[in-house]
Amino acid sequence: MAKVKGDIVIDIEKCKGCELCMDACPQDSLERSKQVNKKGYLYIVKVEDNCTGCTNCALVCPDGVITVYRQTAKNKEQIAKITNVTGDITVTVKE
Repeated sequence: MAKVKGDIVIDIEKCKGCELCMDACPQDSLERSKQVNKKGYLYIVKVEDNCTGCTNCALVCPDGVITVYRQTAKNKEQIAKITNVTGDITVTVKE
């Protein structure tokens, strides 16, 4: 079985730095930045390269600003992007 490696992209201009994604990350890959975005928030940044693409961060993000990618030895593909959530949602993650 191929080792799975993940990656995330955070829209730092929309991130409010609520830290929910930090708490949800089992790899402790995230922390608050030392700089503020244009709205004045200390946004979240990825600091460790140990992401597995578990999608926990994107699932708890109230503003839907995190895109998750998962990469195997063969390819890298987007597996989750959650945006504009205003009610109940169903999430399906490719295995």
